[in-house]
Amino acid sequence: MNRIKAIIIRRFPALASRDFVIFVIGQLVSVIGTWMQATALPYLAYRISGRPLDLGLIGFSNTLPTLLFALPAGVLVERWDKRRTVILFQSIMSLQAFGLAFLAYSGRIEIWHIVALSFFFGSAVSIEVTARQSMLIELAGRESLPSAIALQTTAFNVGRVLGPLVAAWLITATGNEGSVFLVNGISFIFVIAGLFAARTRYKVEQEQVEGRDIRREFKEGLAYIRRNAVVSSVILMAALVGFFGIPLIQQIPAMARDVLKTALDTETMIAARTSNLYAAQGVGALVAALLAASLHSSNKDKLLKIGQAAFVLPLIALGFAKNLNFALFLLMFIGWGTVIQLVTMNTMIQVDVPNGLRGRVFSVYFWALQGVAPFGSLVIGWMAQTWNVPVTVTIGGAICLLGILLIRLIFGTVRKSSG
Repeated sequence: MNRIKAIIIRRFPALASRDFVIFVIGQLVSVIGTWMQATALPYLAYRISGRPLDLGLIGFSNTLPTLLFALPAGVLVERWDKRRTVILFQSIMSLQAFGLAFLAYSGRIEIWHIVALSFFFGSAVSIEVTARQSMLIELAGRESLPSAIALQTTAFNVGRVLGPLVAAWLITATGNEGSVFLVNGISFIFVIAGLFAARTRYKVEQEQVEGRDIRREFKEGLAYIRRNAVVSSVILMAALVGFFGIPLIQQIPAMARDVLKTALDTETMIAARTSNLYAAQGVGALVAALLAASLHSSNKDKLLKIGQAAFVLPLIALGFAKNLNFALFLLMFIGWGTVIQLVTMNTMIQVDVPNGLRGRVFSVYFWALQGVAPFGSLVIGWMAQTWNVPVTVTIGGAICLLGILLIRLIFGTVRKSSG
């Protein structure tokens, strides 16, 4: 038994930290609930209105707070206790889920409710995610940080597989999306309890320097990014994917209901098809997360290229999918490529950036990835409404491909020292 444990820890060194293990178990339960809601909410919205633009509007409201709050959050989080910050904002996120559950059960829910509560949820996420990512090194230690990032991503993607399947089962069993939102609200209790039990044993106390202010500290972070070609290119590629790539996935409910429809469709079949599309993406993401957690490659740029290709090329092909099985196959590759490139970019930034700048630099990266997404969601939603979903998906994928090639041409190959 001890030998097996030693092998596992050698492969996944972050598991040597009791505190990280407690956190990631609670996080696993919570993200299952989060992905249940992420599946049920757009399904509910599209069932109510039948407009692809509304899916884009919900994506806009969910990610707009990142544009507004992520950058100042990067400075503020470095001044706050990160564990307590995550506990606070996880609690706030649970209130949003309970609010959705009340509205759904009472039969009062409308599109504007979903948009408003998505903005509320996104506001909490825009601060919580920076604190949580910066907290990982305090739970697992610097040497185990790549393993911690990948294992957290694994937990996230286990939820990405199980969440949609459980959501479809709950909707079918209860006939009400409110049951999904209620379970999600309860699931936050597990990660909050885990964080109360965990301790940040590798915490590095910030030096207290007189005369520092938020604007100056933020400028220091930007200056570091400008000097570092690796970080600059990664942030630009994240922005490109955040604007043209990830918002395309928000159109899955429209694809399930309209593009892949059959003559025998019932609401139960549409709900199951929607959840299966999300779950297929999650299966690919889970495989990628497990690979990233066990892979200790020094050439991060090569791994990033593979992830980008696995994301962009199937995305372009998805625009031509008229068959459910082919769409599921492509979405598995899209999920795999998404996680490989995001985990690699995350690791490239966090490992190399000094402790005193990590929160600020990560907030800029997160802002680039998610802060531009509100406008990407609106543009993609408008394109899908004006033309159709297949054309929009193909165009968006092609833009991602050309943009990545252009960024790499301008900056050159990301140096192997980035690994």
